[in-house]
Amino acid sequence: MPAARRRGARDTGEVRRATAVYVISVAAELAGVHPQTLRIYERKGLLDPARTAGGSRRYSDDDIALLLRIQQLTAEGLNLAGVQRVLELEAENEHLRARLGEEQLASRAAVEETHRQYRRDLVPVKQSVVLYQGRRRR
Repeated sequence: MPAARRRGARDTGEVRRATAVYVISVAAELAGVHPQTLRIYERKGLLDPARTAGGSRRYSDDDIALLLRIQQLTAEGLNLAGVQRVLELEAENEHLRARLGEEQLASRAAVEETHRQYRRDLVPVKQSVVLYQGRRRR
């Protein structure tokens, strides 16, 4: 399943890219492959197109981008099992980068809150300064 559909579209651009509008023949032409290749990719679990109520496959722009990535990886010599593993690792990497970004934001907020707390805890004290000169001898 494409990453945009799994995590849910966030803005209108993502919604548009994740909207399944292409029939199999158009998707195959856009990706430069035969329609049967798309069916093979689906059977292997590389691709999960949306389905109409009648069961017809519909592909989105995200699906087309995924097909192009699959084509790139196979052109580099990977078999479909290798392609699947690379796609899984890329998705995991994307997920971890997003989590890292969230954690960085949270840590910055915690540091800022700590600094604000310091300012509240500091109470100005007005004292006169006395210089200690040691014990005086008599």
